[in-house]
Amino acid sequence: MKYGAVFPQTEIGEDQGAVREYAQAVEAMGYEYILVYDHVLGADTASRPNWTGPYTSETLFHEPFVLFGYLAGITKTIELVTGIIILPQRQTVLVAKQAAEVDVLSQGRLRLGIGIGWNQVEYEGLNENFHNRGKRSEEQVEVLRQLWTSPVVTFKGNWHNIDAAGIKPLPIQRPIPIYFGGGRNDSVLKRIARLGDGWLPQTAPDEQGRALIDKFRNFVSEAGRNTSDVGIDTRVNIADGMETALINAGKWKEIQADYVGVNTMRAGFTSLEQHLNALQEFKASLG
Repeated sequence: MKYGAVFPQTEIGEDQGAVREYAQAVEAMGYEYILVYDHVLGADTASRPNWTGPYTSETLFHEPFVLFGYLAGITKTIELVTGIIILPQRQTVLVAKQAAEVDVLSQGRLRLGIGIGWNQVEYEGLNENFHNRGKRSEEQVEVLRQLWTSPVVTFKGNWHNIDAAGIKPLPIQRPIPIYFGGGRNDSVLKRIARLGDGWLPQTAPDEQGRALIDKFRNFVSEAGRNTSDVGIDTRVNIADGMETALINAGKWKEIQADYVGVNTMRAGFTSLEQHLNALQEFKASLG
């Protein structure tokens, strides 16, 4: 099982030096990937008194593809993972181009986590349809993979039309691995089981979480695929307490998850040093 660090998007601040220090420190600690959350627009709650989303216009988010272009140049081995890029609110061909560029600059270290999101404000601002985002994402994945593996693509679908065109450079990984985020209902889990290189579940390693993982693996088998070919990338939260995070990591290992990302956000930390100290303590406690 591989361990990653969840980039503290909302708490790291705007200083470029802090971003560099964080990335280089977690790589030096032996973490094998950095996972980055994504949001483009935050809603102003002053005009939305009933807002229930976890993020607002006051919440800081570094843009993942631009961030990864920077991290590719200042790190050497650590994998760069989006967890997740909200794919249907973006132009598919542009995502293909940006992801390929990150993969080239990082020498094949990108893993693209995607999802459909929940924030209608972002979709409106980016001029994309919020209501067909799930179904549209299936076609987007097909387009991405074709653009990453063929120099010239001709594609005509419900939402995409490419007439003998392609991106250059192609990525080093052909195709770049695609992991799907979220998913609890059967239709979404079946989509991930059929199309995904992996899954980023949002669940705890308790009885309910184990049952959900088992259900997903059954769907993978029903789709005619080997369960070992579809990765599971999970989370533990330092906000739950260090002991609990370590126990949960052990439970994920028992469930045979492939990855565990360590999230230090919302743990009450007020400095970069505290985030890094927690990651160091966690890693050292693994034995």
